[in-house]
Amino acid sequence: MLNTASAHQFAFDTVQMPLNVMDAHFNSFEAKVLPVLLKQNIGVLGMKPMGDPFILHSKTVTAIDCLHYSMNLPTSVVITGCDSLPILQQAIDAARSFQPLSAGAVSRLLARTAQAAQSGEYELYKISHHFDGTHQNPQWLG
Repeated sequence: MLNTASAHQFAFDTVQMPLNVMDAHFNSFEAKVLPVLLKQNIGVLGMKPMGDPFILHSKTVTAIDCLHYSMNLPTSVVITGCDSLPILQQAIDAARSFQPLSAGAVSRLLARTAQAAQSGEYELYKISHHFDGTHQNPQWLG
């Protein structure tokens, strides 16, 4: 997408993409796209820090771990859904308690999630049409 845009002299101001502790292990936006955005000075909108909330189903990390990992990446903002007051409070608590993670802390989080992340099963947006509105509504494409 970025190469096609560049070939047509189009520049993005921002790009929104999933960035989370499991993404680092499987078909990774963090590894493949994030460095390009940073090099091109494009704003990074990180989303799905908990995989909507499938990463939590893996029982390898907590919600706060997920939020802190994503907040530790070089993003302009981390977007997390807040569908209830307790979830909003969780996001506020994560923001208030956030401190940059050491390389060791990042390594430990990645080690805890490595095996669960190998197949992408906790990142359904990568392996299924679960979140694909155009697949579910092909009439939108004409």
